[in-house]
Amino acid sequence: METLKILIPTDFSVQVEYAYIMVQKLAAKINVDVHFLHVLSVPDTVSMDAEGRISTCGEIDVKYIEQQVSIANRNLLSLKSHYGEAIQTHLQLGKVTDTIIQFATEQHFDLIVMGTKGAWGIKEKVSGTETQMIARKSQVPLLSLMCDRSDLAINHLLLVHDFSSPKAENLTLMHKILNAFNPTLHLLQIVSGEKSTNTDSIEANMKQFASFNCIDKFECHVISDTDVENGVIHFNQMHNMDMICIGTHGKGGILHQSAMEKMVNHLFKPIISFQLK
Repeated sequence: METLKILIPTDFSVQVEYAYIMVQKLAAKINVDVHFLHVLSVPDTVSMDAEGRISTCGEIDVKYIEQQVSIANRNLLSLKSHYGEAIQTHLQLGKVTDTIIQFATEQHFDLIVMGTKGAWGIKEKVSGTETQMIARKSQVPLLSLMCDRSDLAINHLLLVHDFSSPKAENLTLMHKILNAFNPTLHLLQIVSGEKSTNTDSIEANMKQFASFNCIDKFECHVISDTDVENGVIHFNQMHNMDMICIGTHGKGGILHQSAMEKMVNHLFKPIISFQLK
C-alpha cells in the first residue's frame, strides 16, 4: 500500500484538531506519514540554524525569540503526547504562508491538510486567509475544512471543472483517494449566462476527460447557475457530496479571486484544491 506524506500546519488551535481528524479518516484506508509544522512568524532579519541558535539584525531581542521558540517547542512536544510518537513535528521561522509552501515543496509532501476559520466581507477582500493563500500558491494539493468531520464517509467525490478542453490533469492525489475508498466521482460543469447549453457535448467532453485520466466510476452533471460557487452550493444541496475537488490556475487577489478560493472560505465541506497544468 502506498504511503501518503501529509503536512498539517499548526497554530495549536481547534482547527488543527479538525485537520488531524480528517487525516485519520484517510488513514483508515491509506498509509499516512503525518508531520506537524509550526511556523513562528518573524521578520526576514531573524534566522535559526540547524542547532537552534538564533541570529537577528540587532534590533530584535534574541532572548525574546528564544522564549517564543521554547514555547513553540513545548507545544509541539505536547502534540506528540496527544497524538502519539508516530507523528513528526517541525519548527520553522519566517513568513507563515511562504514557509509552509516552501517546506511542503522541499520535503516532497503529497498533501497539506488545514482547518480554516473562513473569511467573509472586507476581511476576505483585504487579507483572505492563510489557507486560501496556500491553496492559491502551493504546488502541493491542499485539503481544507472548517469543522469537525469525524462523521465523514467518503462515498461521493465531486470534481468541479471546465471540461471544454479535456486532457490529462495532475490527479495523483485524487486517484489515491478513488483507489482507497472507491467512491463515485461526480464530474460537474457549471454554465452561467448561456441560454442554450449543449449538454450532450459537455457530457461527451466529460467522458473523454474520464478516459484521459483513467477514471472508471463516474457520473456526469451539467447545471446552470450564476457562478461556480453558487452552482457548487446548489448542486451539493441536491446531491450532498462528501468531498469537493477543484483546480486552480494560481491567480487571485482583490481584482481576481478564483472560485476555488471562495469555496475554501465559505463552504462547510472538505475541499481538495490542486494546481491545474
